[in-house]
Amino acid sequence: MAPIILSSAIFLVALALILSDKMHRAIVALAGAVVMVVAGLILGFYTEAQAAANVDFNTLGLLLGMMILVALLEPTGFFEFLAVYVARISRGNPVRLLILLGAVTSVTSMFLDNVTTVVLVAPVTILICEILGVSSQPYLLSEALLSNVGGVSTLVGDPPNILIASAAGFSFIDFLVYSLPIVLICWLVSLFLLLRLFRNDLSKPLLDKEALQELSPKEALRDSRTAKKVIIITGLAVLFFFLEELLHIRPAFVALSAAAAALVWIRPNFSETLKRVEWDILIFFAALFVIVGGLSASGVLGHLSDLLLSLTSLSPLLLGLILLWFIALLSAVVDNVPITIALIPIIQGLGQSGVPTEGLWWAMVFGAGFGGNGTIIGATANIVVTTLSNRTREPITPIIWSKRGLPVMLASCLTASILYIAAFYLFGW
Repeated sequence: MAPIILSSAIFLVALALILSDKMHRAIVALAGAVVMVVAGLILGFYTEAQAAANVDFNTLGLLLGMMILVALLEPTGFFEFLAVYVARISRGNPVRLLILLGAVTSVTSMFLDNVTTVVLVAPVTILICEILGVSSQPYLLSEALLSNVGGVSTLVGDPPNILIASAAGFSFIDFLVYSLPIVLICWLVSLFLLLRLFRNDLSKPLLDKEALQELSPKEALRDSRTAKKVIIITGLAVLFFFLEELLHIRPAFVALSAAAAALVWIRPNFSETLKRVEWDILIFFAALFVIVGGLSASGVLGHLSDLLLSLTSLSPLLLGLILLWFIALLSAVVDNVPITIALIPIIQGLGQSGVPTEGLWWAMVFGAGFGGNGTIIGATANIVVTTLSNRTREPITPIIWSKRGLPVMLASCLTASILYIAAFYLFGW
């Protein structure tokens, strides 16, 4: 009983400190991992070898490879080029501008980390709104919300997807077959709702349409040669993601190979490129794997699996819907990454007990992806956008976010639930 109590306390304290945002989450997670291993060694339930074995290097390798590609593309100005180009073709129409900026951010988030995407696109959006003399709130909020929705559609689009795919053995094509159609409809529902919620803001006339046409996409693109090289390599990586099952290769191998090829071809300043890699996120993930491994070794996750097994008298469909909404509501108040890492071993335990889990894995994908839109702290992209909005005359507050983000979260989860029921019978989950 002592290992269960102590490991649970370590996890809950680490989670509370992560949510408090008083310390960097990577530092908190790393400290929690060390304490978990030390406690395991003292009480005899967890060793260093077990801790190392619990780290999912396929997930970390995939993240690192994609981060290096983003680090090479970021200084070229490619993302600024996209934003300015979209603003120009909108011709200053507020509704068209919101749709186009939201679409570009979402599509980019399907293949690159959505946090990086909003970090690069949001400042340009603020600049465009200042030139036009309109509030940036509708556009920033829409970019964050729609990027979170769009990222659910592919294996590499959202960190929980990478985690779940690695645990469940899902391929890049699996996400295109099972997730993309559902996400596309949820994205359209979310966009329609956003246009309704922001109808008053979007009905206001623009002050300076002519200034928009003076923006030059070419000037935003600072290094077109490097940008083309990175886009070519990224395109080849996506192609090999499609072929991973045929070639029997892992997504991490594809991503790291693409990063290596890009580095050899471009030959950037290597130290500067490494500085742009988000090492804190990699440390955060690795440490969480160690902490959750301690929960499993102490027996906590086994007890939770037994609790869920008591619900298996319910139909698998109903169990999947309960799981989708449970994770969605939890992800609205807790970052979806630790929640996903903590729940993965539980679903694996259900599978080992003979419970069909394919539908449960997809319920996790949709719940973790859509639930983060509910509050200002539900997803990292939300925090980034609201922080950047402090530079504007109309910052995004938690209340403003809740009035827009919560309806979008509920609408997307409801739509996903209906489509999940249809997919459950169609694919035989």
